[in-house]
Amino acid sequence: MNNGANVAAASGPTAAVALAGVDITFRLAGGGTYAAVQNASLDVADGEFVAIVGPTGCGKSTLLNVTAGLFPPSKGTVGIFGAPLDGLNRQSGYLFQSDSLFPWKTALDNVAIGLETAGTPRDEALARAQEWLARVGLGSFGPRFPHMLSGGQRKRVGLAQVLIRDPKILLMDEPFGPLDAQTRQIMGNLLLELWSAERKAVMFVTHDLEEAIALSDRVVIMSAGPAARIIGDWRVTLSRPRDIAEIKSDPAFHQLHRDIWQTLKAEVMKGYAQTGG
Repeated sequence: MNNGANVAAASGPTAAVALAGVDITFRLAGGGTYAAVQNASLDVADGEFVAIVGPTGCGKSTLLNVTAGLFPPSKGTVGIFGAPLDGLNRQSGYLFQSDSLFPWKTALDNVAIGLETAGTPRDEALARAQEWLARVGLGSFGPRFPHMLSGGQRKRVGLAQVLIRDPKILLMDEPFGPLDAQTRQIMGNLLLELWSAERKAVMFVTHDLEEAIALSDRVVIMSAGPAARIIGDWRVTLSRPRDIAEIKSDPAFHQLHRDIWQTLKAEVMKGYAQTGG
């Protein structure tokens, strides 16, 4: 296990994301507070792919939301490319687990809308949206509405919708969670292909340890909540480019999985005990 060493290696002025001593505490409706995350410090270098794994309810998504600037930390700091984050993180794009497509708009219009709202002329926005649909393998699907697309196809549209705005940081919260195993694998390879072309900083939240290892440069483990902490940080030294199906047959993959699972298993069991799940 490599606790902390990889975090330190990514620190410095080039860090795309720098979380330092972050606490996240919520006020409860009936009074009192709930400590979701405690003393979380994590740096993500520019161009680095970091997966965050932990039990249900451990604050993974909460950490992502603070990085997106959806709300400030209760304590600690969030830095984006060396500058303190104040308000929304305009340099990030966020891909959620649930679809964020407008059901009354076509796939083409859903991809173009981010550019249009930023002031790009409609003709230019549509042309660029068509290019992105082609990049995610849906070049002929522009006229279709979301209900006419499969789950995997909607995810492809969502990915294009985020990437067309060229964010420097990509935040992904269980983006492939609802998909079947085969579609998840296809989407993972597509994500790696797009990421390899532009090397954005990525924070990828998942419950799936195999997915985390197959995709990322580093796997960060969070403890069970409340007051979840970052308790492990492993460097993934598997060669790139990667095919997810092929990399899972690599003996080094299985060794790394065993090493990380030794820490993660105890936290997962704690999480199940707390939630009754």
